[in-house]
Amino acid sequence: MTLGKTLTVRAPAKINLHLGVGAPREDGFHPLTSVYQAVGVYDDLTVEDGDSWSVDVTVSDWMDRSHVPLDGDNIVDRAAALLAGHHGLAVSGSVHIDKAIPVAGGMAGGSADAAAALVALDRLWEANTSDDDLLALAAQLGSDVPFALVGGTALGTGRGEVVEPVTDTGTWWWVLVPSPIGLSTPEIYRHFDRLFPDAPAVPPMPEPLLAALEAGDPHALAAALHNDLQPAALDLRPDLAKLIAAGESAGALRGVVTGSGPTCVFLCESADQARETAAELRAAHDVVLVTTGAVAGAHPVSYV
Repeated sequence: MTLGKTLTVRAPAKINLHLGVGAPREDGFHPLTSVYQAVGVYDDLTVEDGDSWSVDVTVSDWMDRSHVPLDGDNIVDRAAALLAGHHGLAVSGSVHIDKAIPVAGGMAGGSADAAAALVALDRLWEANTSDDDLLALAAQLGSDVPFALVGGTALGTGRGEVVEPVTDTGTWWWVLVPSPIGLSTPEIYRHFDRLFPDAPAVPPMPEPLLAALEAGDPHALAAALHNDLQPAALDLRPDLAKLIAAGESAGALRGVVTGSGPTCVFLCESADQARETAAELRAAHDVVLVTTGAVAGAHPVSYV
């Protein structure tokens, strides 16, 4: 380890352009066929060398900091222990997370932090972990963590952890509306199982969506957006259906719940349309974000 050094790694939020969910496997996990896109909403994670270990966080003023676990059970603690155990190292250093990705919003903010921690601590500890090993460690931390490392636009299979890039020629404009009240991912999946007891063993491939990405066609992409968990989310949170309708009335090509919710994302044809849609939605919603995709996965932004 090089003493006196700090390193900041930036990791993006993800949205699901497609989320196909199968019947639960024997191990309890649901098989997924997902198309992820990394978008320009980020958490920054800064590590500094030291003999002890600590994790702290600041959040955007519209978030509730108490929703981020800081009792030793943050996913960053688990990432550090996993990486250290892989190399036979002691866990050390101080970590500060600057969060802008919604907490419990279905945008994989925790997974982004885990990916950032793997990249940052690997460099801080001079562990020189191979890309393949980093991805394997990421998969042990959660289904979305490998994608947070890779970024861009990618197809996820298995329980989402097997990630491969897909051809994406577009620059996509999104309006994101987080909710101040989160949704429990386990409860969403339980409700999905109640609503769809005959879900397929393996969800099918989203061929029309993959073709739309390759063509860079926003109208075709809008028509192909899909989330098998959306009916469960809307059933538990009917207000989200009203939000989707409002965003589409405001000019978005299409609105969907992303992941397990409750964040809703709206695809727009252009930057101007995204700004106009956001302006209308801000009349009723405190936090409305405009962003683009696809962006890079977890990557260092400073090293001093």
